[in-house]
Amino acid sequence: MMALQLQTMTVDPAPAQAPDAVKPDLAMACQALVEAAPEAEHADVPVFVMMPLDTVRKDGNSLNRRKAVEASLAALKSAGVEGIMVDVWWGIAEADGPGQYNFNGYMELMEMAKKTGLKVQAVMSFHQCGGNVGDSVTIPLPGWVLEEMDKDQDLAYTDRSGRRNYEYVSLGCDAMPVLKGRTPIQCYADFMRAFRDHFATFMGNTIVEIQVGMGPAGELRYPSYPESDGTWSFPGIGEFQCYDRFMLSSLKAAAEAVGKPEWGNAGPGDSGSYKDWPEDTGFFRREGGWSTEYGEFFMSWYSQMLLEHGERILSAATGVFTGSPGVKISVKVAGIHWHYGTRSHAAELTAGYYNTRSHDGYAPIARMLARHGAVLNFTCVEMRDHEQPQDAQCRPEALVQQVEREAEGVAHATQPLVHEAAVALTN
Repeated sequence: MMALQLQTMTVDPAPAQAPDAVKPDLAMACQALVEAAPEAEHADVPVFVMMPLDTVRKDGNSLNRRKAVEASLAALKSAGVEGIMVDVWWGIAEADGPGQYNFNGYMELMEMAKKTGLKVQAVMSFHQCGGNVGDSVTIPLPGWVLEEMDKDQDLAYTDRSGRRNYEYVSLGCDAMPVLKGRTPIQCYADFMRAFRDHFATFMGNTIVEIQVGMGPAGELRYPSYPESDGTWSFPGIGEFQCYDRFMLSSLKAAAEAVGKPEWGNAGPGDSGSYKDWPEDTGFFRREGGWSTEYGEFFMSWYSQMLLEHGERILSAATGVFTGSPGVKISVKVAGIHWHYGTRSHAAELTAGYYNTRSHDGYAPIARMLARHGAVLNFTCVEMRDHEQPQDAQCRPEALVQQVEREAEGVAHATQPLVHEAAVALTN
């Protein structure tokens, strides 16, 4: 096991039940968590508590439940918690128009955290809130972004049946000036630069980490398992998200480059639907299409597109924050543990992680992050195999071990693997 003294455990508090509700048990729950952490006896594990998704009002001007937030921060500090993590929503802070930033509510929180003596991990949340596990509120992308997506729906991730997903702008158009004359990457970079400048006096002392959102739920992945409207349910395999015209154009070029133009018309036709299991499909079953020459070509292209997306955003982020000493950059990778015990690892494949019994999908991600000195933030560490449905071949413990190995195995990695425990602190 890798050393834990530099790791962080992030936990999610339950959302407040009333406008000014103060959860009196929050401090006790956090204290219990710190004391119960299995590695805590060997090293101090800094704990950061995730703030409620709606901490800042949708107009961006102030905090929701200010008194409750103030009391909660004081309780967290007294419990020995290191700090808080908060989503800085693109859909709130740049809602008024391109380049019009409103960080007033976040400034209120930063000042409160500084006064209390808590550190802050700020998440650059370029995704929609709503439609994923734990999303108790809805915060869409900025209206001017949605306006462009409505005009050209190929800016949205698209599945085989043509269903559009508005959680996050498709990575296929990363380099296209499709958002009021700017590319999505330029929009993300400008947002991060505005945040850095607005909070210059907090960088490195109160704000100690920037987690850069790279996809749905802020994770580096495709929106292959959307929960909204019952599209997907656990433990379905999900669907490939490569059917907008930008992704299809890239697929066509990749197929022609390997002399197989017939492979460039669409994704696998026998990969099933969202709620299917691997053995229900021709592509993901034990000796299915995933293990053929075509399957290897498609999965290499699909996963490489995701890696290149991460590379572009990380390059922008490091360019913005390099001059901010004491600030780490992190990236969140999803812990897709269902069907991990099968040969194809279908749910990981549709999400963009080319990880199978015979192909390692996490080493390329670890290498990419290491090049930029970024921290790999991984979910599902709190899960145990016996707690999950065994018929779905859930193996969260083995998955965490694999990702730890890859993170440790990157020879020039200067940053640790960080575990995020997606647990709720409730009464």
